[in-house]
This record gives sequence, C-alpha cells and structure tokens, in this order.
Amino acid sequence: MTLILSFLFAITILTLTPGFDTALVLRSAAAQGWKRAWATAFGVTLGCLLWGVAVGLGLGALLLASEMAYNLLKWIGAAYLLYLGVKLLINPRTQAEEGQHAQSKEQSYVACFTRGLFGNLLNPKVGVFYVTFLPQFIPAGASVPLWCTLMALTHMVIGLVWNAVLIGSSQYFAAHLRRPAVLKVMDRLTGCVFIGFAAKLALSRR
Repeated sequence: MTLILSFLFAITILTLTPGFDTALVLRSAAAQGWKRAWATAFGVTLGCLLWGVAVGLGLGALLLASEMAYNLLKWIGAAYLLYLGVKLLINPRTQAEEGQHAQSKEQSYVACFTRGLFGNLLNPKVGVFYVTFLPQFIPAGASVPLWCTLMALTHMVIGLVWNAVLIGSSQYFAAHLRRPAVLKVMDRLTGCVFIGFAAKLALSRR
C-alpha cells in the first residue's frame, strides 16, 4: 500500500510539472477549441501508456543500455519539436479553427492527436524516466509487464484529469485568446517554447 501511495504522489507531481505536453494542450485549447485540445491530450497520454508497455516488455531498457538508440530517438524528437516550433513562427494562425468543413475538421482532430502522440513517443527521456522510475514501485515477485502497464495507465488517467482542468480553465478566456492578433502572438510564443524544448532535448544527456 505504501508503494502505491508513493507512486501516486510522485506521478501526480510529475504530471503537474509544466512541460512540452502542457504547452501543447493549452495552445490547442486556446487556438483550436476544447475538442481539438482533447484530441491532443489523448495523444499525449496514450504516448505515456505506450511507453509504459514498452518498458514492461523490456524495450525501454534498450534506451538505457544503448547510447546509439537513445541519441537516435533524441535527435528525431528534437527535429520534430523544432519543426513544430518553426512552423508556428513562420505561419502563425490568425483565425480559430471552429468553422471548418467536416472533412477538414476530421483531419484537424487526427493532426492534433498525432502531434500529441509523437511529441511524447519521440522523447527518449520519457522512456528512460519510466525505466528508472517504475521499477521502484513494483512489488517483489510481481509481473513487471503488468505492473508497468497499470502504472502507465494510472499516469494516463491522472494526465487526463489534469488536462481537463487545463482545458476547462482555458475556455474561460477563450473569446479573448481567439482574437486574430492574440492568436498570432500566442502561436509565435508557443513556437519559441517548442524550439526551446527542442534545444533542451538535443543538448540533454541520459
């Protein structure tokens, strides 16, 4: 019971700590509406679940043992974040995405989900964190794959609850945040944040 409570406390603190995921969800909520923000949030949290399953199956240990595998994923992830950041700087939005046709709406939801998912999956620090963090809370003799999956699923649920708070709070200011001038500034600021995360990831070590 102590292990479970310790895990819940630690993973909650981790979830509440601002990072790329938080910036991505808030930006989606403000510029694209709460539905697309939820698509982004589901992508981000599904990434956590997939990392947990991978760690349980032993794949995450590869990142810890292989410098080449870690660096490869790190550079791909940094390039992806850089791409997102530069795109927002060069082509910021001047109009919210709420009056589009059904097909473009569907594509937008998929794009938001994919952005959240790959933003998480292409960050090797998440995998290394899970490899070093989750085993501390697995009871002796318990199934490692099962416990890693359950803990990642718990992280996913806590993440969704926190994202609900973020998305709900952002809707209070939604009308002001979706003004063309504000959208443009917000996109460019978010682009700078993404580029900063890209640089941080590229320069990071295990």
